[in-house]
Amino acid sequence: MERPSSEEVEVNFGRSLIVPSVQELAKQPLIKIPPRYVHHDGPQQDSSTLLYPSVPIIDFHNLSSGDSLYDHELEKLHNACQQWGFFQVVNHGVGASLLEDLKREIVNFFKLTLDEKKKLWQQEDNHEGFGQLFVVSEEQKLDWSDMFYITTLPVSLRKTHLFDNLPPILREKVEAYSLEAKKLAMKILGFIARALEMDGQEMIELFSDGVQSMRMNYYPPCPEPERAIGFTPHSDADALTILFQLNETEGLEIRKDGRWVPIKPLPNAFVVNIGDILEIVSNGVYRSIEHRATVNPVKERLSIATFYSSNLDSQLGPANSLVRPDRPAVFRRVPIDEYFMEFFARKLDGKAYLDFMKIEVEGATT
Repeated sequence: MERPSSEEVEVNFGRSLIVPSVQELAKQPLIKIPPRYVHHDGPQQDSSTLLYPSVPIIDFHNLSSGDSLYDHELEKLHNACQQWGFFQVVNHGVGASLLEDLKREIVNFFKLTLDEKKKLWQQEDNHEGFGQLFVVSEEQKLDWSDMFYITTLPVSLRKTHLFDNLPPILREKVEAYSLEAKKLAMKILGFIARALEMDGQEMIELFSDGVQSMRMNYYPPCPEPERAIGFTPHSDADALTILFQLNETEGLEIRKDGRWVPIKPLPNAFVVNIGDILEIVSNGVYRSIEHRATVNPVKERLSIATFYSSNLDSQLGPANSLVRPDRPAVFRRVPIDEYFMEFFARKLDGKAYLDFMKIEVEGATT
């Protein structure tokens, strides 16, 4: 049976229980955080990571050079995707003035009054808007953060009651940034196809009209940062995540060789990570990496993450050009909309959802 296109139906990927604003809570003179925000396995400082290598830096100028620099940079990209799952991109071509404008408008966005934010708050039947994601029970521990989540592309998937009611200048900058982020994501995916020796046309067909969403993050100062978590450890369900840090407060950490390694974003660079979809498409050659956000006792942290995924009418599974007799498929094939609805219905739990996608082989799990 032919599946309906995104233009024929309104798509709802899931819901999340509505929770109070942490930003408002943090304005109170707190000495201790409320019990629901206490994570007994909260962040522990590992001094051994202080000397740990930083994530690789990929220079897009070199990837566009067409000479020996290209081969070297493509190999760096391939190794970064295999060994780290994270890298920073410099000389990416997104204008500095747009980034500064976007930064300013998002900072102002989180300064809106609670009454103004309530007009853009999550609704009971959908997770887009202000709030938190992946809250599935009233007993669940909560993150020390607020977020605003919105689908940006394709245009037909936008929730107009959210997008059209953004502050006008922010809406204009998000519109421009979403197009730049898509162009960058497609460039990165094109280079990844070459590094994987994957059929480039297959990559284009999977992602040319991909689903894009954005998550604006606000992590308030926390009086007990060692007992709280800004964002629960997880891997991303998408193909690529492009993170733009809006201020200098650090907090992003990735799990590398069993340790939590902090990432220090470079000015006007993007932190890019491999998501579960790309691990599936690459047939396990690349791996999505578990990561988390910690919080600071005195400083706020802001960022915007752009998630890029495959076309809504596509089937998600290993790329046909990467499946061979000596490398059989290790993930099952499902419609992409079903994949997302199952993901958003779950509580975040590391890479548990990707394990759910793996093909069970008799006597073992691949």
